[in-house]
Amino acid sequence: MSALKPCRLSAAFRFRLCVAWLLLAILAVWWPATVQADPIGQALALGNASLVVEEGGRTVIADNADRGMVPASTMKLLTALAAIDRWGLNHSFTTEFRQGRDGRLWVVGGGDPYLVSEELDQAVRALRRQGLSRVSGIGLDDTLFAAGDRIPGRSASHNPYDAPVTALAVNFNTVNVNVSGGRVSSAESQTPITRTAQRMGAAMGAGKHRVNLKTRDNALSHFGEVLEAKLEAAGIRVDGGVEVGPAPATAKLLLTHRNSRPLSTVVKNMLEYSTNFVANDLFLLLGERGGQSSMAQSQRAMEDWARRKFGWRSFAIEDGAGLSRGNRLSGRQLIDVLDAMEPYRNLVPVQDGNPNVRAKTGTLRGVSCYAGWVRRNGGWTPFSLLINQQVAYGFRNQVASALAAAPTLARY
Repeated sequence: MSALKPCRLSAAFRFRLCVAWLLLAILAVWWPATVQADPIGQALALGNASLVVEEGGRTVIADNADRGMVPASTMKLLTALAAIDRWGLNHSFTTEFRQGRDGRLWVVGGGDPYLVSEELDQAVRALRRQGLSRVSGIGLDDTLFAAGDRIPGRSASHNPYDAPVTALAVNFNTVNVNVSGGRVSSAESQTPITRTAQRMGAAMGAGKHRVNLKTRDNALSHFGEVLEAKLEAAGIRVDGGVEVGPAPATAKLLLTHRNSRPLSTVVKNMLEYSTNFVANDLFLLLGERGGQSSMAQSQRAMEDWARRKFGWRSFAIEDGAGLSRGNRLSGRQLIDVLDAMEPYRNLVPVQDGNPNVRAKTGTLRGVSCYAGWVRRNGGWTPFSLLINQQVAYGFRNQVASALAAAPTLARY
């Protein structure tokens, strides 16, 4: 039996086979690159998303433009605009220091969202310059915001973004601690370690931790402890403990501390760092009527303002930070907000690595949103992208970059 001979391929067939393999190789590289190169088209193909773009005063992309969607933290753009409308960029929030007839120093919270340690230092120095050398205790009046109020969407985690919101708060109702060898110390030189911070830190593992204070009681205890330490360090003796409640009507005004950061800085930082505490603090202040506020009151006030401002009919506002999944805005409504925010565009963060995009992100589980402006043809074009389904984390940035780079948006 003879051995089998190998099959001989003609030169022409071998050439065609090589060409076919080459084409397949090119297609394998080109096809994913093509899909990746058109994130705008991908966004428009999503089943539960909205993309709206306005160029030259004309809507050029309007995909599900009027569908109410969960906006997540793009809601902070609406809160920022309402705050600017209400107070103006140069406004500074205040905190009152009063002294009762019994010598107790009362701090009356005005809802200052940026009452950080350095601001308390300024206030204490001013009190010392006035000759204050001794107090019989500390009183904390946080009655501006309703006690026990629930923020829709706020969870019980230790993360700073879940901090409680109180009318008196230091350092955004968070503590920053180092835990080492069973010892808890302050992780920032400007803030003394407090009993409350030590108690919370004792439940944590070794390392540096910034956590929220969880409850109103913790927040007020920590505030009083920080203030007591700063008074003592400035040479002001504190003889008594901390009392929480309304300040006596007869308490004498010693100082109205005006925060050194104007609203422009507060808003810019809130948008850049997406600080939920600041957003919902502003939200509660926007609802203040007659010296008191609550989430329900602020919800009504914000919805009334939005109806007057934009003529909106179908929408829902449950909180100012975008934590709640009950919030509903459409892409077209976000464009309305951006059009009104145009004079304050520089307060909105620049996208990392792309100076042609200024936009605010919004993220919840299964929600990925982005709203702001892209630079096109020498001008700034507003866009809103609301995605209420799972997508890759960086996808929204790819869409915005593509909007900035596309020669024309007409084909979409």
